[in-house]
Amino acid sequence: MELSKKHFQVSTTFFLAYLEAIILLSCFNLQGLNLLDLATASPEARGNATDLQALVQFKAKITGDQFKIMESWNSSIHFCQWPGVTCGRKHQRVTKLELQFLKISGSLSPYIGNLSFLRELRLVGTNFYNQIPQEIGRLRRLEVLDLTNNSISGKIPSNLSSCSKLTVVDMGGNQLTGEIPTWLGLFSNLRVLGFYRNSLRGSIPHSLGNLSSLEKLRLAYNALSGIIPEALGQLTKLSFLSIATNAISGVVPVTMFNLSNMRTFDISENKIQGTLPSSLAITMPYVEFFSVVSNQFFGQIPISICNASNLNVLEFAGNNFSGDVPSLEKLDKLSNLELEGNHLGYGREGDLNFLCTLLNISLSYLSFGMNNFGGELPECISNFSNTLVGLGMDENKIWGRIPDGIGNLNNLEVLGASGNQLSGSIPFEIGRLQKLKVFFAFGNFLSGIIPHSIGNLTELIQLSLEFNNLRGNIPSSLGNCQNLLAMSLSHNNLSGPIPPQVLGIPSMSITLDLSSNDLTGELPVAVGCMKNLAEFYLYKNMLSGLIPNNLGSCVSLEILFLDGNLFEGPLPSSLSSLKGLEALDVSDNNLSGEIPKFLVSLRALKYLNLSSNDFEGVMPSEGVFKNASAIFVEGNNKLCGGIPELHLSRCNTKTSPNTSLKLKISIVIVILGVTLVLTCLFILWFRKKKEQFPWIKRNNWLRST
Repeated sequence: MELSKKHFQVSTTFFLAYLEAIILLSCFNLQGLNLLDLATASPEARGNATDLQALVQFKAKITGDQFKIMESWNSSIHFCQWPGVTCGRKHQRVTKLELQFLKISGSLSPYIGNLSFLRELRLVGTNFYNQIPQEIGRLRRLEVLDLTNNSISGKIPSNLSSCSKLTVVDMGGNQLTGEIPTWLGLFSNLRVLGFYRNSLRGSIPHSLGNLSSLEKLRLAYNALSGIIPEALGQLTKLSFLSIATNAISGVVPVTMFNLSNMRTFDISENKIQGTLPSSLAITMPYVEFFSVVSNQFFGQIPISICNASNLNVLEFAGNNFSGDVPSLEKLDKLSNLELEGNHLGYGREGDLNFLCTLLNISLSYLSFGMNNFGGELPECISNFSNTLVGLGMDENKIWGRIPDGIGNLNNLEVLGASGNQLSGSIPFEIGRLQKLKVFFAFGNFLSGIIPHSIGNLTELIQLSLEFNNLRGNIPSSLGNCQNLLAMSLSHNNLSGPIPPQVLGIPSMSITLDLSSNDLTGELPVAVGCMKNLAEFYLYKNMLSGLIPNNLGSCVSLEILFLDGNLFEGPLPSSLSSLKGLEALDVSDNNLSGEIPKFLVSLRALKYLNLSSNDFEGVMPSEGVFKNASAIFVEGNNKLCGGIPELHLSRCNTKTSPNTSLKLKISIVIVILGVTLVLTCLFILWFRKKKEQFPWIKRNNWLRST
C-alpha cells in the first residue's frame, strides 16, 4: 500500500514537473518546444533535425536564385520533398543533394558536413564560389562529389581524404589552385577523377596509378608540368584520358598505348615528344577519339591506324610527322581528320593519294594544310561525302586547277586553299556552295575573272582572294553577300569602277581591301554605308575625283589607306567624325588646300602620311603633328612651319599666301568702294549743272539734228 502511495506521489510529482516544463517552455514559443522534442526524440528524429538544420544553413549561404528554387525550401513541406533533396526510405535522412544548372549562386556552408548520410553531392553548372569547406571531410558515406562548372577557388581540401568511399570526384570548370593531392591514390573505388579547366600546377602524382578502378581521368586545361607517370600504364580499366592543354613534357610511357579499353586519348597541346608505336590500332582497338595535336611527335603515322575502325576523331596536327599518309579507307566512322602543321608529303605527285581513300567516309572536317604535299589536286575530292563542312589545304605545294566538281560539296562551310600553286580560273560552280561562310584562296596563281556566281554565296562571312592574277571587274553580285565581315581582293589585276553594291554591305566590319589593282573612277558615295568597318585599303589604284564626304560616316574606321591614287581637292571636313582613326595615308595623290585642323583633334591618330600632294599653308604642331616619327609630309612644297624636325621653311606672315590673298581682296574692295562713291558724286553734280544751264540740253538737241 505504501509502495502504491509512493508510486502515486512520484507519478504526481513527475506529472507536475512535466506540466511546469510545458508551461515554462510555452513561454519560449516554438524554439523551446523544439528543444523538448529533441530531448525526448529518437535518434532518427534527432538526425532529421540535424539534416534540416544543415539544409537551412545551406540555404542561408545562397545569395542568388534566379529560378527561385530556394523559396520552396520552407516548412510547408517536409525537407525530403524539397527540390534537389533525396532522402532514404528507412530513416528519412538526406542521401542526395542535387542542384544542377539552376542558376543558383552562393558559397558552400560548412554545415554540409552534418549531412552524415549523404552519398551524392551534385552541384553542377551553378555559380558556387569561395572555397570548399574542410567539413566536407566528415561525409564518410559520400560516394559522388560533382562540383563541375562553378567558380570555386582555393585548394582541394585535405580533409576530403577521409571520404574513402568516393567513386566520383569531379571539380572541373572551377578556379582551383595548388597541386593534385597524392592521397587521391588511396581512393580504391574511384572511377572518375576530373579537375579540368582549373589552375592546378605541379605534376601528375604517381599515386594515381594505384586507382585500379579508374575509368575516366580528366585533367585538361590546367598548368600541370612534369612527365606522364609510368604508373598510369597500370590503369587497365581506363577508357577516357584527357590531359590536354598543359605543359607536360617527356614521352608517353609505352604501356599507355597498351590500354585496350581506351576510347578517348587526348594529350594535345603539351610538350610531349617521341614517336607513335607501329601497333597503335592493335593495342587500342576500341579508340574513338585520338588526339596528339600541338606536341613534338615525329616519325611516320603508323600504318596500323587504318585498323582502328571505331575512330571518329583523328588529330595529328601541329607536330613533326613526315612521310606519306597511309590509306584510311577502313575508318568508315571517321568524321574529323586533322593533319595540318606537319612535314607530311614530299612535294611531288602522289602525295595526295590518301584523299581518294576517304570517298566512302562521312567526313565532316578534313584539314591537311601547312605540310609539304605536292601534286595536282585530285578530282576525287568532288566525290567526297556531302556531309563535309570544312576542307583545309592551305600552304602546301599543290598545283593544278580547282576541280569544277567542288560545287558538289553543297554543305561546305569552310574552304581553305591559300598559299599553294593553284592556277586557272575560279570555277563557276563555286556558286553552288550556298552554305559557304569562309573562302580563302589567296597566294596562288589563279587567273580569269571572279565569277558572277560568287554572289550566290549569301552566307559568306570572309572572302580572301588577294595575291593572284585575277582580272576584269569586281562583280556587283558580291553585294548580295550581306553577311560579309571581311573581304580582300588586293594585289590582282582587277579593273573598272568599284561597284556601289560592294560598298553598300553594312555588315562589313573587319576589313575591306581592294588595294594594288587597276580600279578607276570615283569612290562611290555608298561607302558611307559601312559604318562598322575597321580597316579600309584602297592604295595603289587609279581612283580619281574628290574624296566623298560620305566617308566620314564610316565612324568605326581605325585604318584608312587611300595612297597611290589620283584623288584631288581638299580632305573633306567630314573625316573629323573618325574619332577612332589610328592610321591615315593619303600620300601620292593630287590633294590640295590647307592641312585640316581637325586632324589635330583626332586623339587616336598615330600614323599620318600626307606626302607627295599639293598641300599648302601652315603646318600644325599639335596632336599627331608633335611626333616627327608619326607624320610624313615631304613632297608638299608650299607647306611651312611645324615642328623643327620636319625641316620645313619658316612661315612669313607678310608674304604668306593666306595673308597676301586677304590683302589683295581688301585692296580690290576699297578701290571698288571709292569708284562707286566718286561715280555717285559725279552723277549728282552733273544733274545740278543741267538745271543751272538749260542751254546745254538745247545745244545737244541741235547737234542731234
